[in-house]
Amino acid sequence: MAQEPIVSNDQRLNTRFCGLSFATPLVLLSGCVGFGEEYTRVRGFSNRDVGAVCLKGTTLAPRLGNPAHRVYETSAGMLNAIGLQNPGAETVVRDILPRLDFSETRFIANVSGSTVEEYEEVTRLFDDSPIDAIEINISCPNVKEGGVAFGNSPDMSARVVEACRRATRKPLITKLSPNQTDIAENARRCIDAGSDAFAVINTLMGMAIDIEQRKPVIGNNQGGLSGPAIKPIALLKVFQVHQVCKPLGIPIIGQGGVTSASDAIEFMLAGATAVGVGTGLFYEPLLCREINDGILAYLDRHGFENSAALVGNLTLNAPNPAPAKC
Repeated sequence: MAQEPIVSNDQRLNTRFCGLSFATPLVLLSGCVGFGEEYTRVRGFSNRDVGAVCLKGTTLAPRLGNPAHRVYETSAGMLNAIGLQNPGAETVVRDILPRLDFSETRFIANVSGSTVEEYEEVTRLFDDSPIDAIEINISCPNVKEGGVAFGNSPDMSARVVEACRRATRKPLITKLSPNQTDIAENARRCIDAGSDAFAVINTLMGMAIDIEQRKPVIGNNQGGLSGPAIKPIALLKVFQVHQVCKPLGIPIIGQGGVTSASDAIEFMLAGATAVGVGTGLFYEPLLCREINDGILAYLDRHGFENSAALVGNLTLNAPNPAPAKC
């Protein structure tokens, strides 16, 4: 069933993404807001302040997740290794989605799996639901290939996208890992396999050590690093993927360390149509309202008609001239 258009109180923030209307370019990232209800309990927060909410990563069968500690604050960031704790796709579709208010914002499912077949089946379950779009988390380890993450191999990434494409007509957003050699080539392969959009980037792998116990702090030994520490890397990856996507009109959710309007604007200038907010919500739950206000102030200050005018509007510095021959 087609959803009614969702528009912002200030139409300059309205964003088109894969044919969907977003009230603002901001997206709440998977794993940071549970299954779309948690932050609605925060006084002053409204899902109408964001364009979309990505639900928690969902697998076919329920998962308990990793042992503690699962989260650890680092310098300018956060390590997490939750382990995809979730109640399973059938429970999410049957019990959780009916409780969400689809008139407030768009909701994006996050599909995870350990095999290509699992990705395809979870996608099929979400296809038969009111969810607006499906994000594919290809950073999961492939148990049939010795634990190598799908997202670190263009071949495996493409296989996952192709399988999910067979299972749904909903927009497919592929969440790209920075832990790979050539993110632009991976994006090309995913486009050929049927991806409609990208989320750039997922977390970087990191570690923290308790020197008194001489042990890793994270129960899983390593975890995903998010927050301001990864923003410069994320900006470059968005820029690189945008070079592939721009000629084809394929949109990007840029994400990684967004804690201010300036950060969000940087991502849009680098080529992101929408901007993901995640770790910043942990210390400022009302951050999205501040970012929206800051984007509008920037549009006024620089004479831009709307936020879409910022996307890819980056003037590159000229390269240094070749040195004169002796």
